[in-house]
Amino acid sequence: MNSIFKTTEDILKNAGIEEYKAEAKMIVLQVSGLSAEEIYLNNTIPNEEEIINIAKKRASTKAPIQHILGFCYFMEEKYKVNKNVLIPRDETELLVLNAYDLIKDKKEKINILDIGTGSGCISCALAKKLKKKDIEILATDISTDALEIAIENINNLNLVRKVIIRKSDIYSKIRDFEKFDLIISNPPYIPLSEKNNLDKIVSDFEPELALFAQDKEGIEFYEKIIKDAKKYLKKEGFLAFEIGINQSGIIKDILLKYDFKNINIVPDLANIDRVITAQIA
Repeated sequence: MNSIFKTTEDILKNAGIEEYKAEAKMIVLQVSGLSAEEIYLNNTIPNEEEIINIAKKRASTKAPIQHILGFCYFMEEKYKVNKNVLIPRDETELLVLNAYDLIKDKKEKINILDIGTGSGCISCALAKKLKKKDIEILATDISTDALEIAIENINNLNLVRKVIIRKSDIYSKIRDFEKFDLIISNPPYIPLSEKNNLDKIVSDFEPELALFAQDKEGIEFYEKIIKDAKKYLKKEGFLAFEIGINQSGIIKDILLKYDFKNINIVPDLANIDRVITAQIA
């Protein structure tokens, strides 16, 4: 059996990396390009030194392994990521799946607005799931650096005809005549006061612009999106958000304040309210 797994595990374990086994396996398999079975059957790996160097870099910098490798997987697709975008998380898959359920049965063309697209993972995942539909997704972000990553991911996934990029601060560059069946967002929702309580791998390496809201409850962007959403939604259009801990009740009240109906709150696997959807009244 090849010892590269054990060597890589030891480097990460000695550096205090909690998920050292999973990360070691990820490094070895991704960098070698081989399956676990192929590695176990071979005595040598051509780029073993590269694997060791990447493990040492993870150990010394404590940077996310996704940043060191330059990519991650989201809903079975490979996405480029770096310090300018959030690393896609499992919770966001729940947002995509619930949004898909809202619009999957529409017969006519589907228009979607993704606010704060970051890596583009939400737009791309929806485009993939709706590939048999006539769709157009407008993916916006205020960060030029984030949009550059989104463009690469859109190109790599062959979605140029489905997903369009535009720099916009919420609705600032959305035209009055543009109407959408769905407005979706995973906005910054962590109160700035919580910064010191975050895992350092998040607070030190992921973009503050995509993480933090300035108000004490972390809901400023939800209210900004909701209050003008009716201007840009089609008849019977939907809103879909990823939300943070203890925010579902507050955001539901905002939706009711602006006369949205059919409000649905979805918990994640840890039973934390993680997605909220609503329909234009």
